[in-house]
Amino acid sequence: MHYHVLGKVPPKRHTQFRKPDGSLYHEELFSTEGFSNNYSLLYHCNAPTQIVQVGEPYSVAPKVVHDKQLKHRCLKGFHVEPEDDYLKSRKAVLVNNDCKIILAAPRNSMTGYYYKNADADEVIFVHEGTGTLRTMYGSLPFDYGDYLVIPRGTTYQLEFDQTKNRLLIVESYGPITTPKRYRNHYGQLMEHAPFCERDIRKPVDLETHDEHGDFLFYIKKQDNIYPYHYLNHPFDLVGWDGFIYPFAFSIHNFEPITGRLHMPPPIHQTFDGHNFVICSFVPRMYDYHPLSIPAPYNHSNIDSDEVLYYVDGDFMSRKHVERGMITLHPGGIPHGPHPGTVEKSIGAKETRELAVMVDTFRPLLMTEHAVGIEDPSYYRSWIPDTAPTNGVH
Repeated sequence: MHYHVLGKVPPKRHTQFRKPDGSLYHEELFSTEGFSNNYSLLYHCNAPTQIVQVGEPYSVAPKVVHDKQLKHRCLKGFHVEPEDDYLKSRKAVLVNNDCKIILAAPRNSMTGYYYKNADADEVIFVHEGTGTLRTMYGSLPFDYGDYLVIPRGTTYQLEFDQTKNRLLIVESYGPITTPKRYRNHYGQLMEHAPFCERDIRKPVDLETHDEHGDFLFYIKKQDNIYPYHYLNHPFDLVGWDGFIYPFAFSIHNFEPITGRLHMPPPIHQTFDGHNFVICSFVPRMYDYHPLSIPAPYNHSNIDSDEVLYYVDGDFMSRKHVERGMITLHPGGIPHGPHPGTVEKSIGAKETRELAVMVDTFRPLLMTEHAVGIEDPSYYRSWIPDTAPTNGVH
C-alpha cells in the first residue's frame, strides 16, 4: 500500500506527543513483518496493553477430509446456512498451509465484541450485503463487489445494513499485496495495471473513543479463538500514519486486459499472496482476431489448484452455473470448457461474467463443510449428453 495519514500525529516519530491535559499519548508501531517491512505508527489515548481478563480458548480448526480421489469438484456455496453471529458464520471449505477459503452468511452485525485475526491477513469479498467495516484506523463503507483487505492483527467490527449477507473470505498466512509486475521501483501502480491508486479506498472518519470499561475481544491465533477483556476501547486512536491499514477495492473498478487472441488467467490477477493469487473476472470485450475462439482452451494446471467462485452473469465456458458456486480444478489433471461451449462462443462480442478466482500453488484439502455442499457428479460434466457411458458411473 501507499503512505496515508489520518487524524493528528506529531511532527517526528518516537517523540513526545501530549494530550491537552499534558499527559502523553501512547505510540504503537504496527507491522505484520517485524521491523523490516511496511509499518504504521498509531497514537492511542490509552495504553493498548491493559488486559483485564483472559478467557478459555476454543478451537476453530477446520475438520479436513483426506479424500484420496483426484477429481474436479463443485460446491454449492449458497447452500451454506446463514448464522446470526459473524464468527460462527465463517465456514472454511478449502484449506492448505498458505490460505483458507471461507464462506460466510452472517445475519447480524458484530455487536458486543471485537475481532482480531492474528494468524492471517483477510480478504473479504462482499457478494451480498452492504455496511461498514469499522477499525482502529477509521471506517470503510462497503457494498456489493467490494474486496475488503484487512492486515493481520487489525481489530475490527463489521456492521451490516441488512440480514441477508454473503461473503467469500480468503485468509492468507503471508501478506496480501498488489502484483509486483504492476508496480514500479517506487511502488506506484504502472500505466499497464488494470487498476490504480484512485480505485483504492482508504479508511475515513477516524473514531476516537477515549473510554474505559470491559471490552471483549476475540483473537484468533493458531486456529484457536482467545477471549480477551481489555480495559480500554480499541478505537481510541487520535491519529495514525504509515503503510499498513485496511483498504477496499471494488471488483467493478477492475479494468480488464483484452487482446486479439484469448488471454491467459494472469491478466485477471488482482492480489498476490504467499503461494497463491486472487484474480477478478469481469465484464469485458472478447478477442477480436477474425478467427478467434473466445472460450478458454483446455489446459493442464499441473502446478496449481484452480478455484473459481461464481458471482454473477453468464459464463461462456461452463454449464449450469449458479451464484455462489465454487469449482475446484486440482493440479494434475486437465480441464477446459464444457461440451458445446466452444462453438457457442465463436462470434460472441462480449461477456458479462463476474467471478473471483483463487489459484494456489500447493494442493487444497476439502473440509467437512465442503463435503456437505458438494455436487458429487460435477466431475462428469464434461461428458457429452450423447456419449456412451458403457455402464461406468
